[in-house]
Amino acid sequence: MVKPILFVFGAIPVIAAILLALPLVTKNEIPVSASNSFDKIEIEYTKHQLKKISNGIAERTGSQKTEILLIKNNGDTKYTITEKGYPQPDTKSKINQKQLEKIKALIKETGFISIKPDTFSVLEDVTDYQKSSVKITLNGRVNQIHWPESSATSDFIPPIITMVESELDKIMSEISE
Repeated sequence: MVKPILFVFGAIPVIAAILLALPLVTKNEIPVSASNSFDKIEIEYTKHQLKKISNGIAERTGSQKTEILLIKNNGDTKYTITEKGYPQPDTKSKINQKQLEKIKALIKETGFISIKPDTFSVLEDVTDYQKSSVKITLNGRVNQIHWPESSATSDFIPPIITMVESELDKIMSEISE
């Protein structure tokens, strides 16, 4: 029979591990501490509103609206919009350090930079859809991913792509207002 004192000493590390792991498991957002001031990041996020156009013989896909958000390492942003082939004046702005650190942490902690740039196919019967692209340069490593909106593809779009898209859409909407 095991002595009770050995059982108590064996339980202490288990209890300590649970107490340390519990806050990490229950926390649903990425810790900002994942990024540091030495990280260099540049993000180019593009959204295209596409439409398939058929003229009887050939079919092509044309862009109805294109939005481009460029975020520099210091928080400077440039927002460009082209609608029906006509470019609008660029909007220059700056995001706050907290937002920049949040995006850096999200990209760095989740391994977004390591996602393989798979191609997502578009369903045949879809005529109007949004296609997004993000090019991230983090500490010299570059990754570019293109994906259509989830209703335009039967492929699985990883949730991390959707999370990054959501954060960048928030910034884009704040600048465009």
